[in-house]
This record gives sequence, structure tokens and C-alpha cells, in this order.
Amino acid sequence: MMAGGGSSGDSVKARVLLQQCLHARLQVRPPEEECEAQWVEMNRGMVIYVCFFKGATEDIVPKMVNTLLNMKLSETDSGKYTSVLDLPGSVLIIPQATLGGRPKGKRMQYHGNIDKDDGQKLYASFVSHCENELSLATKCSEAGTEVKHGTYGNRQVLMLDTNGPYTHLMEF
Repeated sequence: MMAGGGSSGDSVKARVLLQQCLHARLQVRPPEEECEAQWVEMNRGMVIYVCFFKGATEDIVPKMVNTLLNMKLSETDSGKYTSVLDLPGSVLIIPQATLGGRPKGKRMQYHGNIDKDDGQKLYASFVSHCENELSLATKCSEAGTEVKHGTYGNRQVLMLDTNGPYTHLMEF
């Protein structure tokens, strides 16, 4: 789905994969000699994998967050669909550069992805906007739902219990 109304190709500035989940656990720091691995964890809600492309700027972030958090993609106990804000549900955001890959021969290339420094800034802004939207949503505040997130530029381990699979790819 093209959330921004554009066509695929050079006009795409970000790609996200949304996955409804019952529980998710993400390792954000591997174990080291003197400390255990560090994990973030969430219960029912939505996992958002995000990748920014060259040419993406800060102005795309509010539109992405508004679309993703308000789209009726979360299944209620009665089987109807509502937004993650109305569910209410938590959100786990995972940077996923591989969403920007294109096959070339027997390999994947990532030449269209944003550079690491700019990507890190946009990712931090995306997380911040999601945190703000969840804090403003009355149902989420009352239920104590949270935004959790991975670390940009690092390999991470994910454990996920889905109630589907119920997965959507969106481009902005």
C-alpha cells in the first residue's frame, strides 16, 4: 500500500512493515563478559519495522506516525479491527534496513537506503513521535501501554508471538 499516494521507485522515502502481536521481546544489547543481554518487551499491540531511504526528511515522520497508529489494523477480542491507539496496544519499533534491499544477481543491495547518521536522526524522531502520540491517547494512557524500540544500526534478536500472521507493508 502506498500511504503517501505516490508510486513505487525513487519517490518512496520510507518503508514499514506492520505486524500485529500478542507479545514481543527484542534484544537490544548482546551479552558481554560482565553483563547480561538487554531486552525490551511488550504485550499486545503492533510491531513496526521501519527503513528510511535516501531523500527522506523530517517532514515525513509525523505523517507516517499518524497513519500507522490510526489505521484500523489491530484485532479486538470480538474480532473487529481498530487502531492500536483505540485497542489500546503497545508499540515496538525496530529499525530494519533490510526492507530497503533490492536483488542484484544472487545478492541484495542497499544503495537506496539513507546514510547511517541521517537514518539514526529520523529513527529517533519516529520513536519520539510515536511516544508522544501514545501518551496523548487517553485509552493508551489509562491502560499503561508503551512504546519500546530497538537500537539503530545494530543486529538484534526478536522473539514474537503473533495473532495472525497479520502483516502489512506500507510505503511513504
